[in-house]
This record gives sequence, structure tokens and C-alpha cells, in this order.
Amino acid sequence: MRCSTVKRRQLLELLTDGSRNEPHHKLDDDDDPIFTPHGDGCAQRTSVPVMSFLGATSSAQATLEGVIPTRSIRHTIGPMTPDLFDIFAPIQSTTEVMADGAMLLRGAALPYEKDILASLVDIITQSPFRRMVTPGGFTMSVAMTNCGIVGWVTDRTGYRYDRNDPEIGRPWPAMPGCFSDLAVLAATRAGHSDFRPDACLINRYEPGARLSLHQDKNERDFAKPIVSVSLGLPATFQFGGLMRNDPVKKFVLRHGNVAVWGGPSRLFYHGIPELKNGTHDSVGRMRISLTFRGAL
Repeated sequence: MRCSTVKRRQLLELLTDGSRNEPHHKLDDDDDPIFTPHGDGCAQRTSVPVMSFLGATSSAQATLEGVIPTRSIRHTIGPMTPDLFDIFAPIQSTTEVMADGAMLLRGAALPYEKDILASLVDIITQSPFRRMVTPGGFTMSVAMTNCGIVGWVTDRTGYRYDRNDPEIGRPWPAMPGCFSDLAVLAATRAGHSDFRPDACLINRYEPGARLSLHQDKNERDFAKPIVSVSLGLPATFQFGGLMRNDPVKKFVLRHGNVAVWGGPSRLFYHGIPELKNGTHDSVGRMRISLTFRGAL
């Protein structure tokens, strides 16, 4: 992929794509018990302030050639629970066990951040974000797009993987090298050394958006793990068990964190409750997630 030189206004339009004013439905837990809402190389690092297209403030642009500041989140409405969202905690690369076969790798994506954001520009230029419709007719609150050999889609006919973007009738953008490199590295660190992703679902959460508890069950081989990268605003990751009513553990997902689950926990229910308002210096007033799967 070539490095993007799209200007700030164009980049912002690419990300928001006019969908802020569209009505949407926040999926409830009962909408679907098995809901799965969910190239070559990578875009080069660019002198264009990539965080601008993700809605960052002008003060953040000073960090473009430097290091992402530790105090990188500003909340504008209501305080978050202190024990969950210690936004001034230093960035560290640590590993946290969520369950048997599931690990949270804190800070693992930070070395890839600039390359990922630059590549994301190219992806959404080809296949813009959109809010998909469930088989039940509800519009999702999370906006989505894909890259890779196949992409996850939902419409009135069902949930599935498709080789083509149904909105443009062409194949999804190729998965950038930095995307797959990070996914493979994270999976290997979590004990899944044979993982090679062929699909990456890209979710855009704006304040108020959420993803109810669900299982990832549209893939052919459940032996392959799930790798999910978090960028932007912090979110609470709900991680349950094999049954919807199993107890749920809660983990904070911060900018640069990578969650990996497979093996005994591959089909565990998981979700993201309503995203709280705030602004992140790299991504702006939203959270972006990259969820890698071996779909085929």
C-alpha cells in the first residue's frame, strides 16, 4: 500500500463518512445469542498528521514526530471509575491472564501505532466505515469495515464472511503487513504460534456505542484464536464463559492493548459496554478496534 497524503479535512470525512447523524440501534443482549459483530506491506509513516483523520485536536499534532504522551486522554463528560480507568497510569508492556487460553498484552501494539494508523487511511479510502444491519433489521451502533482475504458482514440475509465488500462490489483491501505482523506476534506471545489471520474486522466506536455479549462463531475452524487490538479511548472488555449467563470478568482495554483468546476460551462470550465520552490524542473522540481471525 502507498502512504496516504490525504489532508486533514479529507481524512476526517473518511472516518466519519457522514454517519454521525444516522439513526442507529444499540443491540441488546437478546437480539442474537450468537451475534458476531464483529497488501502487501504497510503504509509508510507519513508527515501528514494521521491522528487528525481520527478526530484528534490540534494540540496532539505536536506528537507526530515524537512519542505518544502518557497522559493522552481527556474526558469531557463525567468521571470514569477510578479503579477501572486510571488514565494517568504509565504505559507498560505487561501480560495479564484473562482465562485459560486468553491473555491481555498491554502496550503490545504501541510500536506499530503510526504504521497502523497510516494504513488505516488507505483501507477506509477503499472501503469506508458503515453501520451494518442485523438479520433482525437493527442498525448497529458500531461502524465497521474490513481488510484481508475475506470480511465479516451482516445484513437481512444473515451473518457471514464475504470476499467482496458488498457496498462497492470489489474485494476488501489487502491486509497490511504491519497488521498481520502484529497479529501473529501477539498470538505467538499468547501461546498460539500457528496463527495466520485472513480477516481483520475494523470497528469504530463513538461515545454511546457498544457491542453486546456474543460469541465468535462464523469461522470454520475454532482452533484458531482471536486477536483484538485496541486504539483510542479506553473501554471495558467483558469476558464471560461458554454460556451467556456465566459470570463476566471485566478488563480495561487501553490504547495499544491486544487481547488474545483461543483454545478453551475460544468460544467465550465477550462484549464492550457503552463507550464513555472522551478524547484521545492519537485517535480523537472514539475507539478503534482491529479484530483478527482465521475465518477460512
